[in-house]
Amino acid sequence: MPTHAEKRTVPYTAEEMYALIADVGRYPEFLPWCAAARVRSTRPLPDGSGEVMDADLIVSFKVYREKFGSRVTLKPAARTIDVEYLDGPFRYLKNHWRFIDAGAGRCEIDFFVDFEFRSAILQKLIGLVFTEAMHRIVRAFEKRAEALYGPRPAA
Repeated sequence: MPTHAEKRTVPYTAEEMYALIADVGRYPEFLPWCAAARVRSTRPLPDGSGEVMDADLIVSFKVYREKFGSRVTLKPAARTIDVEYLDGPFRYLKNHWRFIDAGAGRCEIDFFVDFEFRSAILQKLIGLVFTEAMHRIVRAFEKRAEALYGPRPAA
């Protein structure tokens, strides 16, 4: 039942950050503990507002290695990304991203994640390092933005 909610203003546009987070297939290039990513399928939303992507991530940390599947709803005009759990080691997983234009080439990122492992042992282990892991993941996305879009003065 670890949850993490964070709002952060970054010196990149909402469109840039949305594109970076929506590019799930590239996560292994920069995201800590992400060993592999595979997009299973994509299909348009019935109302035409975006698409739904089913994807697998392989998370690897020391001797632990696990695949999990997610359904990612991408809405570029609304600049939202919602993630639902499909299969793997979790009892449940919910994740939400929202990107809000803050003017002057900046945006506010509103990020939320809530999950629970099926294994009580894994749940206790993640509880010990959860906050630091979330901060490392957020920093990895920020560093990726800098690598893709260039360094910019802090927001």
